[in-house]
Parts: sequence; C-alpha cells; structure tokens
Amino acid sequence: MPASEPDRVPGHRTPRFAVVDPATGEIFDEAPDQQPDELDGVVDRAHRAWRSWRAAPAARATALHGAAEAVEAAGDDLARLLTREQGKPLAESYAEVARTVARLRYFADLAPRTRRITDGRPVGSEIRWRPLGPVAAIVPWNFPLQLAAAKFAPALAAGNTMVLKPSPFTPLATRLLGSVLATALPEGVLTVVTGREPLGARLASHPGIRHVTFTGSVPTGRAVAEAAAASLARVTLERGGNDAAVLLDDVEVDRIADRLFWAAFRNCGQVCMAVKRVYAPARLHAEVVEALAQRARTVAVGAGLDPDTRLGPVCNAPQLARVEQVTKQDLGDGARAAAGGHRLDGPGYFFAPTVLTDVPPDSPVVTGEQFGPVLPVLPYRSLDEAVDAANGTAFGLGGSVWGTDLDRAEAVAGRLECGTAWINHHAELSLAQPFAGVKDSGVGVAGGPWGFYGNLRPFVVHRPQEA
Repeated sequence: MPASEPDRVPGHRTPRFAVVDPATGEIFDEAPDQQPDELDGVVDRAHRAWRSWRAAPAARATALHGAAEAVEAAGDDLARLLTREQGKPLAESYAEVARTVARLRYFADLAPRTRRITDGRPVGSEIRWRPLGPVAAIVPWNFPLQLAAAKFAPALAAGNTMVLKPSPFTPLATRLLGSVLATALPEGVLTVVTGREPLGARLASHPGIRHVTFTGSVPTGRAVAEAAAASLARVTLERGGNDAAVLLDDVEVDRIADRLFWAAFRNCGQVCMAVKRVYAPARLHAEVVEALAQRARTVAVGAGLDPDTRLGPVCNAPQLARVEQVTKQDLGDGARAAAGGHRLDGPGYFFAPTVLTDVPPDSPVVTGEQFGPVLPVLPYRSLDEAVDAANGTAFGLGGSVWGTDLDRAEAVAGRLECGTAWINHHAELSLAQPFAGVKDSGVGVAGGPWGFYGNLRPFVVHRPQEA
C-alpha cells in the first residue's frame, strides 16, 4: 500500500480532486481528497510507529540513508511529475529532488549530544534529548518536495514520526515521494495525506500531534498557530517574506544584474525569500531598471518540460489572479511597466516577467508579498532612507546588500531587520545554517542543528555525586 494512503474501510471510496497542469490550465490527474475523520487512524498509526522508531537511533540513520538512495533513484519520475503539477522548469525540479536527497543525508548523520552540568552541588545533572512524538507538516506549492524534506528529514532523524500534508495544488509528486520513502522507512513513520480544507486545519489541531511545522502565508500561519494551541503543540512557522535588495552607490550594475534578476524571478518569483523589492541609488535607478527590464523582456518563458524554458508559469489560477490584481492596481496608481505588466496570451497561467518603476512606496507590490514574476525598483537619495524603507514592512525573512566595498556592505547588512542577510547574492542557504524569520515572517527555527533540536525536548537526570 502506498505510504500516502491510510488503511481503508472495505467498500469505502475516497473522493478525489482535480490536479491542473499550470502550463496548459487543464486537468491532467486527480488525487485523493482525504477527509478529516480519517486523521484519527493516521495519527494513531504514527504514534504506534514512534514507539520503536524513537528507540533505535542507529537504525534510523541507516533507514534515512536508504531513503536518500531511493529518492535519488526515482529522481527522473519525481522531477517530471513535479514540473507537470507545479510548472517550474525541469532543471529546477531536478535541483529540488537533489536538495531533498541532500537533506536526508545531512540529517541522517546528526545525533543529539548528552551534556553534563556541574555547579558545585553534590548532584550531577545530565541533559539528554527526547523526540516529541508524531509531528504534522503542512507544505506549500512552490517547493513541495524540498520544503517537505526540510521538515521530515530533521523530524525523523530526531526520532519523531510524521504526517505530511502537501498543498492541494501540488499533491502528486509528494504522494510519489511518500511511496518512494515507504520502501526504506518502517510503516507509519511517514504518512502523506492529501485533501482540501478542512483537512489541514484538523491536522494542525489534532490532539495526537505534538509539533506542527508550517510554511505558507501569514494569515494561514496564524490560523495554524491558533489550531495547534488547542493541544499546546509546539509550532514552527515560516510565513513568507518581502525581501529587499539594497544597492549601494558603488555597485557595478552590469556585474550584478544577472544575479539580481534571478534572485527575484527564479521559480517565477514564487520563492519566500526571493528579492521582492529593489532599492537603487537615484543616480543609478534608470540603469538598474533597464538592466533588469532587458532580461525580463528576453528570458525564455514557457512550459517547464520544454528544455529551452528558463521561466515557467505561475503555479495556479488563484495566484495568477493575485499577481494580475496587484500589478493592475500598481499601474493604476501611477507605476510604469518597464517590462511586462500583463498576462501572456494563450493557454496556461503565464504572466509576463514584469519590472515596475515609478512605484508609489505604499503600493501593494511594495508593502505586501506579490509572490510572482513582478519586481518593483525604487530610487533612494540617502542610505538611511533605503534601510528604513527596507525595514518598513511587517515581514522580516531575508534581505541583501549589493556593492563593491564588502566591509561597507556588511555594515549595512547588519542594519537589516531580517533573519538572514546576504552580500552580493540572495537566497543561498547551507543545510548547516539556521533559517528563521522575524516579525510576521516566522516563529521558530529550521535548518542545521537548530532545526534538528527543534524536534527534540530536553530530559534532565539528577544523580548524586559519588563520594
């Protein structure tokens, strides 16, 4: 039985929902629309599997390395299915599969460290670490496999079990991933459930879940936190970003234009930590706009399975509608499209790569998260003005500073109110580093040992010192 489907009552048929190819706008498959009342059995099986999984750290490491090999072997099927349902170019889907494999291998080799504390008393304290129990992961549609692995790899390595729910826009590759992982993991350790709401809400509030980890929008993240509070489950929330790129007055525009463009437009701009605003010195503003607009006008846009495609469609119809609405409002408020600014003709959810100038600083594309192929470029006259503007939103995921004087750029980066700041690049992460946002962008920490220990709780043993 596939890892993604729990046991069925004989004669019961689970309803299904349609999955759309964003490159065509047409239905190409279906997925099970599992119902909230099915979660009791799923969570119960996760709890029963946890009893043996938590007790065998060496076996866990071996199983996770085996899981990495299984995912690597299934890479072609996973990548092609991911592109079909999400839209991203096939090369990016292969990269996402590779990142999934790398996460499994990285966390398979981590183990909690016991620590002794002596404080002069005739008692020694030893801090040990215990897993939490069944964990729920709710994953969005922009990086379904990579973000799933970012949650299940540390959770399973720490000795927890997991119930994983992907977005209903991208359920198929995650279901396939669950089946692949089932060849290496014991039954019940990882279960993928697919379905429309209120499945996610019920999973977040389920009394048998001890940790809820979520990536998605700010409003949905708040709802997840409220649901998890009913059982006092731990939460880790990554709730999007509105990352600013601040260009210094010594920046060499020609040298950084390609990197800056792809920092904003990779995955059609559907990246939580993409550059979503650019602040350029007033004297360089026109040059920056034209450099980015030239790339937007000439980049190859098309279906992700076409080998020539560099930029795919927006993933789904609601998000395309949001991108259209935000862009239309900004243009109506006085912004000008140096490139793009409109939906492309033909089938599918394609929006022309868009670079906006003359953008009012209080427009939706500046203050919110457009999450699509639209980038505003705003001029500034003083560096303090640029930093204040970069910090002037409720988001705080990432930011970057671009210039030739690295010491000066680092000093400016230190003033950004965000979880990660980059210099002369953006959105590059090591598996070994923490990843966390501030303000509305996040609660808790993912990545590296910090994310690993976020799936554990301390257990202290006091023992008298020997005479």
